[in-house]
Amino acid sequence: MLHLLNLFAAIALLVWATQIVRTGVLRLFGESLRRVLAVSMAAWPGAMLAGAAVTCVVQSSTATALIVSSFVGQGLVATAPALVVMLGADVGTSLMALVYSFDLSWLSPALIFCGVVLHLSREKTTAGRLGQIAIGLGLITLALQLIVESTQPLVEAPLVRALLVSLPNDLTLELIVGAVLAIVSYSSLAVVLLVGTLAQEGLVPVATALGLVLGANLGRALVAVLSVSRSDIVTRRLPMGSLLLRSLACATVAPFMGLFHVWLQQWVPEVLLQVVVFNLAFNAAQALLFVPLTGPLARLLERRMAPAPLTDDRTPRHLDPLVLTSPSLALSCAAREALRQADAVETMLRGIQPVLRDNDLDQAERLRQMDDVVDGLYTAIKLYLTRISRQPLSERESQRWTEIVSFTINMEQIGDIIERVLQDIEDKKIRKQRRFSDAGMAEIIHLHERLMANLRLGMSVFLDGHPRDAQKLLEEKALFRELEHAYAANHLGRLKDNTAESIETSSLHLDLISDLKRINSHICSIAYPILEPTGALAQTRLRPSRVGGLDDVRG
Repeated sequence: MLHLLNLFAAIALLVWATQIVRTGVLRLFGESLRRVLAVSMAAWPGAMLAGAAVTCVVQSSTATALIVSSFVGQGLVATAPALVVMLGADVGTSLMALVYSFDLSWLSPALIFCGVVLHLSREKTTAGRLGQIAIGLGLITLALQLIVESTQPLVEAPLVRALLVSLPNDLTLELIVGAVLAIVSYSSLAVVLLVGTLAQEGLVPVATALGLVLGANLGRALVAVLSVSRSDIVTRRLPMGSLLLRSLACATVAPFMGLFHVWLQQWVPEVLLQVVVFNLAFNAAQALLFVPLTGPLARLLERRMAPAPLTDDRTPRHLDPLVLTSPSLALSCAAREALRQADAVETMLRGIQPVLRDNDLDQAERLRQMDDVVDGLYTAIKLYLTRISRQPLSERESQRWTEIVSFTINMEQIGDIIERVLQDIEDKKIRKQRRFSDAGMAEIIHLHERLMANLRLGMSVFLDGHPRDAQKLLEEKALFRELEHAYAANHLGRLKDNTAESIETSSLHLDLISDLKRINSHICSIAYPILEPTGALAQTRLRPSRVGGLDDVRG
């Protein structure tokens, strides 16, 4: 019983170690891996190599599948090249199984020792996260050694030998068991290494081990399908296509399993190597032979798994829950959704001028309803960012998190102001059939055009984070304030001249230029999180003065 418990503990350690490596790599290199995959999808050789390389790094083809599935779901890449990436990912995980099949016992203590030292001494730095990855790699090799040690007493037990002899030679059962093991462990790599080690120790016949490996490959595709089961239909395309290709490959190989067993015994002396070489050969052959099928399969999936027409703009489109374990990827998704929120705000702001000019009540109503879109997206982004904050964030990730929060809050408040502005225009101008003076209208149009330019600059600052552009945005705040004061004074001058239009619209005119200034202040607030870490912000705008004890104030 103790030996069996030790075996289960070693298996659990193997699964956990692969999770540590995958999580650590995604947190550290998530955005870089995303760029590598995105850039490499132009041609199928590059896509396949990128899939293999990324999977070797993250130790999991499932993680690669989730990243690429999010690409497909967001419309960043077509289904066909994504399927090629997954064929390469299968080869990548098979290569890692081959690497771990060699004796790396000397490497395990070195990796664990160095990893622990780095992780504890520099936990929140890049070196600390590299230490976490090193710990995971060391634990994988340690777990394999423990599995070997735990299986030796079990192999010698008469009861176990009797059970092995009584096992049916049923490929269907082996496929099912292998698939279940891959789903339970969330790692086909761990299953292949486990099965190979058990076969090496004689606990599992080689023929049975090959069937279990085939089932683990099938289970790997099922894991990806289950992982995206709650995602939108477009995101589910890639895992489903990968499952169909894997099922076809298994069905093609199944009649020749006995022949493969004989060949492996002739050409590969060690049992463990026979298992991992079969796994590699299966995935390599699948990758090379099935590339021509990715195009037709992609077209079939796009027809059968077409998304329903979008009827509610308040529904977020980029907040992918699949990448929440990788903060850098999740923050990119949140930033894209924040820009979509800003697009809605820009549409509302642009519409103020036609409503003022044409007295269009229907347009005003449509624009005011868009504030519901802005508020809905703000709520969704806020909840998504809350989930991201539960993950350990680097200093740069924390800074980006703050920038996105500040940006979405400002956009939501701008939307509220625009809604009130439009309501005031309806109540005080359109329904009362009043009009601004030509000079007053020209001043408002000028402020509005400057406001639109500042909003576009603010979106650029949020997207790129250049301190120079952020500084320019803050300079626009001072200029806009001066214009507001000048135009308010001009309006008061027209009142003194008894200009009829100015008298009728005085309240609306002053409120309007004040509200435009408030909107501009929110736009310029986008620059604060960018400039604050650089030390470019002064503590106050007040000039030095000897009045009221303000001698020491600096602005």
